[in-house]
Amino acid sequence: MTGKRLIISALVLALVQIGFLSWIIAGRAAILRDGKEVLLKVEPIDPRDLLRGDYIRLGYDISRIPVKMIADIPADKLSSDDTSIVVRLKKGADGYWQPTAAWFGQAPTPAASDEADIVGHVGEGWSLREEGGSIAPDYGLERFYLPEGEGMAIQNDMRVRPFAVRVAIAANGTPQIKALMDGDKTLFEEPLY
Repeated sequence: MTGKRLIISALVLALVQIGFLSWIIAGRAAILRDGKEVLLKVEPIDPRDLLRGDYIRLGYDISRIPVKMIADIPADKLSSDDTSIVVRLKKGADGYWQPTAAWFGQAPTPAASDEADIVGHVGEGWSLREEGGSIAPDYGLERFYLPEGEGMAIQNDMRVRPFAVRVAIAANGTPQIKALMDGDKTLFEEPLY
């Protein structure tokens, strides 16, 4: 009887683990499939991770948010540890989405149909007192992994012509990189699963 219980317990534990991993994968796939798609212009940084291979580190126009754009600056005028920030984006004439407003915590109103809200996190210690200052949210979009040997070539190309990423943003503001673009050409597209 004890052996049977042990086998049943092991099967239940395995099913719970498989269910949890499936839930994570399905959540990411749902964002890629159903999220609002925006195009962000990228700026290169450096490619290579010894453990995971080539990647490009990406910066965006939305990587620096002017303090004056934040509507609800807290009284203490410093960001606390891992403060969430909502940045409202609107498509510009050039096709790239630009920040138009930002709030700590939640946006006071839902985004219009021609807008999108993206959620990022601001680390501790950013001063919100400086008139011309800015903060640097982390959206989880700052690295894009590539096949081995392709990171440096793409990094060099990014310095001479425009690159972008297509990003899917879920209704709750969670973003996922959908594709890396070289101008109008899709270089790499993320699979759903």
